[in-house]
Amino acid sequence: MSGRGRLALCAYAATLMAAGAMLPLVEPATWMLQAAFLLAILSGVGALTRRVPLARPLTVAVQALVMLLLLTMVFARGQAILGVLPGPDVFQQFGHLLNAGGEDVGRYAIPAPATDGIKLMVIGGVLLIGLAVDALAVTFRSSAPAGLPLLALYSVAAGLAGGGASWLWFLLAATGYLVLLLAEGRDRLSQWGRVFGGAPPGPGRWVPAAGGNPTAPVRTGRRIGALALGVALVVPAALPALNGGLLGATGNGDGPGPGGGTISAVNPLVSLQDSLNQPDNREVIRYRTNATDTKDLYLRIVALDEFDGTAWKSSERKVKDVPDQLPQPEGLSSAVGVTEIKTNLSAAGSYKQSWLPLPYPATKVQIDGRWRYEPTGRTLVGDRGQNTRGAQYSVTSLLVKPTADQLAAAPVAPPKLLREYTRVPEGLPDVVRETAKVVTKGATNDYERAVKLQDWFAVDGGFRYDTQVASGTGIEAISRFLKQKEGFCVHFSFSMAAMARTLGIPARVAVGFTPGSPRPDGTMSVGLREAHAWPELFFEGVGWTRFEPTPSRGSAPDYTRPESPSGNPSNPAQPSATPSSEPTTVPSASDSCPPQAKRLGDCGAAAPQEILPPTDPGTSLGTVLGVVVIVLAVVLVPLLPMLWRIRVRAGRLGSGGRTPEDASARTLAAWQEIADTAWDHGILPDDSQTPRKAAARIVRLGRLEGESADAVHRVAHAVEQVLYAPVPRPGTGLAEDVGQIRLGLGAAVSRWTKLRALLAPRSTVRVVWALSERWAAVTDRWGVHRLLLERWSQILRRPSRQRG
Repeated sequence: MSGRGRLALCAYAATLMAAGAMLPLVEPATWMLQAAFLLAILSGVGALTRRVPLARPLTVAVQALVMLLLLTMVFARGQAILGVLPGPDVFQQFGHLLNAGGEDVGRYAIPAPATDGIKLMVIGGVLLIGLAVDALAVTFRSSAPAGLPLLALYSVAAGLAGGGASWLWFLLAATGYLVLLLAEGRDRLSQWGRVFGGAPPGPGRWVPAAGGNPTAPVRTGRRIGALALGVALVVPAALPALNGGLLGATGNGDGPGPGGGTISAVNPLVSLQDSLNQPDNREVIRYRTNATDTKDLYLRIVALDEFDGTAWKSSERKVKDVPDQLPQPEGLSSAVGVTEIKTNLSAAGSYKQSWLPLPYPATKVQIDGRWRYEPTGRTLVGDRGQNTRGAQYSVTSLLVKPTADQLAAAPVAPPKLLREYTRVPEGLPDVVRETAKVVTKGATNDYERAVKLQDWFAVDGGFRYDTQVASGTGIEAISRFLKQKEGFCVHFSFSMAAMARTLGIPARVAVGFTPGSPRPDGTMSVGLREAHAWPELFFEGVGWTRFEPTPSRGSAPDYTRPESPSGNPSNPAQPSATPSSEPTTVPSASDSCPPQAKRLGDCGAAAPQEILPPTDPGTSLGTVLGVVVIVLAVVLVPLLPMLWRIRVRAGRLGSGGRTPEDASARTLAAWQEIADTAWDHGILPDDSQTPRKAAARIVRLGRLEGESADAVHRVAHAVEQVLYAPVPRPGTGLAEDVGQIRLGLGAAVSRWTKLRALLAPRSTVRVVWALSERWAAVTDRWGVHRLLLERWSQILRRPSRQRG
């Protein structure tokens, strides 16, 4: 293989090694095989055009055209002319796929599904980077700057992964770059001045011009390498991430000290709508509870309490360590009935976000990891990268059961709370206030006004639930929603909260999940389509109270219906003192209570048992094994020549057999090893010479001296004894002599030649020769068999010809 061919192969392998960083991002990982195949075609086209040869820019142009044709055949065959040629419809299809892929990046948690849009982004990106690397490193013979796009590919993957990727992927990307640099060697363009130091100049070796600085190219290479590695480390911080789950942009509590830190504002609108429109209701949480009725067991993630006219979002709040016992819920008095329940939850491996879903109001949370507590919203947020992926935790919470009378008689909220949670933007359209007054006309208190608002949205107002409606949470979106009367939970909850604030009722919006669906084993399953938003209104003595204005979603609370439960406090359900020791899927109800009755709430409360994680564990074992196989292939394939030489050397110098014939075979094998070692170091073998002349030639061309030269002559003398003496006397210490000769040959050549002798030994061509000989033997044998078959067929046909 020519030097340029080897360089092209290294550029191909280096691109795949850098692209390996994207394997954990998309599932299944079969897209990588497709990218590797298309990239191989692209590299092959480059090799063919360089052999023609074409001008360098024309070579790159031909490769770019082939890349466009490949992407067209894979992603836009239906829109292409004759299924191959790209036209306007093809580029329009590419635009649609790229837009869809961009939305999918912001929609899915890692690993994201391999949608057509995401596949076009990752495969097209790999081909584009591969084209850039091949053009720079092979066509223009400048491997050093080729490291910039190569390691930028890793940087993009690290950025999409949330600011960083595994050290293994970085190591692979950096290794690919370094292998590419080494593969170019002395064939680099003179403008880079790249030379490899080593032994003093010898015959045929390039010498810098007088006055030149031999260390300047080294410094230049170091600067380029440092710049490329810097790109790989810095760029991820500036890229968007494949975020985790329901909330699209979350902050964290990574402030200094155990009590410091803040959480940033979040806007869940886009991710919430995308979750509701998923084709598959992928399970994100499974839980088991001792509550007899789960219809009010909403899993709350975050509260949006600030409305600035453009969006509802959560205020920046101070966070602190999670206390053993969470404080008493704000505004809740002892006169209101509550039931204490315990819930054990398990998040799926694919569900990754910074906020922890909790029943509200939680009073105790048991979870491992770096979590912080935000007291105002009573939420838990991950610190320093902590997220919900695979989390298993236990929550003690309260089911608050106020009566209509208690809500109607609620006193005015505290002034500070009233000011903060009734604030509306100055530009709020008058239609919002006027509609709120019209809808609540005749109500005598805030409770009646809240119920009238809820019923107007959910039942009486003629609204239609539709998740495909254009999203928006600002004042214009609310006005449009009140006019068109169609939207999904975000529109209903945000509009009701805004209208409640115009009426002087403190209001905010909660985002989370509805209770989910029961499973045969007694657990509850929550999927992406259970993502939901609902308004919370504050009533002094009860606290923050849930309402449900969205039709066909969730359930309206009992206290908003005409018939309310009695106001006597109920006894708390007694959770078990300790969780079960083993995970189990056995229903927690007693044997006398069938699962169906338990799900309907007809059985007494029982302690929840620990549950198994959801069936979606994130990255599958098959994907992991596939990644390992690909990584091993990428790493080991370039090392196969070296491994083969090590194995052959060990076999030749082994100590097998004790007979004179075995000793003679070892002598001849040692001589063959010396000839191959010299070949690896640049001395071509000459089988026409006698051992004595061949030894003198190796000593002369290899510039061997002292012990190394004597060792060559000793082995040559032993070979003559084996071949020509009447009574052969095989030599001894052959392995030591061969080792001494290898050291001498290595000391007399440059570092590049020594490295090439190790990683790409020339003598490995013997493998090709051996395979060629075996193939020739097989074809010859088959030719003999074919002649025999033809002969027998003639004999068998001969009688039929003689008839008649």
